Amino acid sequence: MSKLWDWVGKHGVTPAGPPFLKYNVIDMAKDLEIEFGVPTAKVLQPDDAVITGTLPAGRYVSLTYFGHYNELVEVNAVLIGWAQLHQIKFDMQSTPKGDKFASRLEFYANNPRDVPNPDDWETMLAFKIADEAGR
Repeated sequence: MSKLWDWVGKHGVTPAGPPFLKYNVIDMAKDLEIEFGVPTAKVLQPDDAVITGTLPAGRYVSLTYFGHYNELVEVNAVLIGWAQLHQIKFDMQSTPKGDKFASRLEFYANNPRDVPNPDDWETMLAFKIADEAGR
């Protein structure tokens, strides 16, 4: 994340929203494939240090959590359980490497310099829902 912020600063990029993690593939027993991101008003040119892109359009289910990041595994479980209870399917597929998500995000609304206590942090989870055909 610090490398991303260094790049943003060196290129004079003004974030258009809070930074986020995008979980691409999740296998909690083995490995995670994640990207760090910063929303921008327009798509920027990639270079050797960063890739650029857009988040997929569509419907998302979201949850906003206020509290320490150590609780985010349980918070994710609550959102996943709620979606299962309501028969909402995420835009994801199982692969040998783990569950591959079209878009599974954690947005971090607080700047740790402004809100130093993690117990006071705000995190929004957003999972892309499968298109109607995928339900």
